[in-house]
Amino acid sequence: MWCSLFSASTSHFTIIKCSIPSDNQESKNTINGNAVKLDMLKSKNGHVATTTSFSPCDGTLYTIPVSQIRQNIPSKKQLVDTYRQGLIVEGAYRQTVVIRSYEVGPDKVATIESILNLLQETALNHVWVSGLLSDGFGATHGMMKNNLIWVVSRMQVQIDHYPIWGEIIEIDTWVGASGKNGMRRDWQIRSQATGLVFARATSIWVMMNQQTRRLSKIPEEVRAEISPWFINKQAIKEENPSKIEKLDDTAKYILSNLKPKRSDLDMNHHVNNVKYVRWMLETIPDQFLESHQLSSIVLEYRRECGSADIVQSLCEPDEERFFDDVVDDQHKRRISVLHGFSFATEILESFNQRPFSYTHLLQIKGQIKNEEIVRGRTTWKGKISSIPFPA
Repeated sequence: MWCSLFSASTSHFTIIKCSIPSDNQESKNTINGNAVKLDMLKSKNGHVATTTSFSPCDGTLYTIPVSQIRQNIPSKKQLVDTYRQGLIVEGAYRQTVVIRSYEVGPDKVATIESILNLLQETALNHVWVSGLLSDGFGATHGMMKNNLIWVVSRMQVQIDHYPIWGEIIEIDTWVGASGKNGMRRDWQIRSQATGLVFARATSIWVMMNQQTRRLSKIPEEVRAEISPWFINKQAIKEENPSKIEKLDDTAKYILSNLKPKRSDLDMNHHVNNVKYVRWMLETIPDQFLESHQLSSIVLEYRRECGSADIVQSLCEPDEERFFDDVVDDQHKRRISVLHGFSFATEILESFNQRPFSYTHLLQIKGQIKNEEIVRGRTTWKGKISSIPFPA
């Protein structure tokens, strides 16, 4: 005997009760690891309402979020995530990804925004297969109960090589403790074909009360959920991270009156951190971007940005390393004359591979004072072949 429809679906919940199955269209599915039957019923307005029916029938009245039915969020740990091409390997989550056409730029190389989005997606999928995900943005059941959300306080990404369009990559991600009230999340991206490591990343996350918007200690209930997944392993070892200096209105490049769009907001209703990076990079001259690619980025988050905020992006080059200031025109002409000879090519490549860096600041423009959103530092090198595989 199956349980079937008791009342029609509301906008958020579907109420079901045990009864004899109807003759409506049926399909089998699983919710939280349990076998269920989906009854597809047409309401008076012609819309389809989906309800669930559990077996065996015990006369209990169930209330189930419709979103949970559609997402099929697991309530128990899974070792394999078939639909997302993911699996648990030695406590870490590994996901296989194909670089799509909309994730690359004109050079057919994955953009930094695409890479950051993939890091975020694999992190969420890791929580998904762990069986801890509630209906929040990466929040566990204990976090939802305590009205808590995750916010990133620091992130660092190192990119040695960029994947290309159509390439299959593997992304590993895992978590570990960071002090008393923080969590560390790391990633590693590599080529599935060669095993070559493309990029590494690490981040520090803290908890915030969703209503008060204040930082919170990790409740013991939540710590008990996440601590079994902690791994003592680091993708990037940074013993003494250097401080990112604050910029002011004397910065060399300034982009003002940036306004968040509705599409820039995430499920926590603040601007997604990937958008911050895009605002930062828009201040760098196009001529530089055409000949250089990002090799590392460090972000220190100060506060969140909302849809009503007006943002200003400041950028200052590292003058000691910036090539326009350290190489005079005569030297550049001399290298140009030598172009075409093997040793001249080596000189050019050596010159292009010198790292150049920028300091960045995003701030909210206020009438009395400007509030910092995030400080950043980007490091760049001359563009090289996007296929770094050995011959």
